[in-house]
Amino acid sequence: MKPGKLSSMSVFTLLTLVSLTLSSCGPSNPYPLSEPGPYDFGTKGGFSEIYTFRDPSRDDRKVGLMVWYPAKLPEDATPSEYNIDAEPDLSGAPYPIILSSAKLGSIFGPHLASQGFVVVGIKGLDNYVVWDENLFNQPLDILFALDQVASNPLEGLEGMIDADHAGVMGYSFDGYNTLAVSGARVEPEHYLNRCANFSELFPTLPDTAKSYFCDLSQRWVEFSANAGPELTSSGDDGLWQPMTDERIRAVMPMAPDGAMIFGERGLQAVDTPTLLLVGAEDTDWDYYDREARFIFENIGTPEKAFITFLGEDHLMIFRDEPLAIMKHFITAFFGYHLQGNENYADYFSEKFVSRQDEVAWGTVEEK
Repeated sequence: MKPGKLSSMSVFTLLTLVSLTLSSCGPSNPYPLSEPGPYDFGTKGGFSEIYTFRDPSRDDRKVGLMVWYPAKLPEDATPSEYNIDAEPDLSGAPYPIILSSAKLGSIFGPHLASQGFVVVGIKGLDNYVVWDENLFNQPLDILFALDQVASNPLEGLEGMIDADHAGVMGYSFDGYNTLAVSGARVEPEHYLNRCANFSELFPTLPDTAKSYFCDLSQRWVEFSANAGPELTSSGDDGLWQPMTDERIRAVMPMAPDGAMIFGERGLQAVDTPTLLLVGAEDTDWDYYDREARFIFENIGTPEKAFITFLGEDHLMIFRDEPLAIMKHFITAFFGYHLQGNENYADYFSEKFVSRQDEVAWGTVEEK
């Protein structure tokens, strides 16, 4: 898939080049896109929930949004003082949109807004004790949110969002959501067989993992009925229908769930450019191999990449150094696919990664 936007030099591209040039005059940073971009950022939403929608197709299910966006701050503004409801910066609008959970948005939203994106964080895409109806409701929340911001310009952000160039990112359980909206399809036979033979999986997994993944298998008929025939009708292939949207042009699942419920055939349906970021020491429940490696090896899109964070585990997102590196790769990947910055391809390439000490290209055997 070609980059979706900007065939000529844009205002944003000029600002970015100036920003990178200026930052290169200071101490060398091997991950230059981890530096703030040329924009200030603003944020709307939060506890006030000024953006709340109801999905009539799902019993008026509530979907609340937080938003981070390029903004104009007063010259004398101190950090964070003026970010809430800051004046939008329309100089490079409309900006591509990146959807995520609100929690992930709070981590990456300010940085990505400074780099010329609008980040929409969806409330309630949070952890759950076991797999349940969230497996279809949360991906549908993402698609519903995309529809809403596309058809109903958010108050105070009119003209800011380019919903035709959308990306999705998610971490851990939310990485499942990211895969789901990339075109992956649920494969019931694979999932139910794995749960029925859970004790025979090798390496073996603890009972807590079985509860998390497989309690759902005991009420699969009810679960499928709640999902509804529009999703579960499978024709001859036995796979659920995809939960995706053609406006989603790139996805980034980080330390994701999903291997067991998608299976090889369900992952083959992924047709969206995909970049996985995973810690090499993410070995509890054998996540690195059983989840991330399996997902990467089976997703069908030819535009896929896997970057391993050496020495990092599932909680790397809470540590400053890997977090900064993640900001670089997120900016590069979505900058290429959504903003059309073709030079950004170099910043998440095998050549670039091979020059770094903290990360490795592809999956690694020695963890």
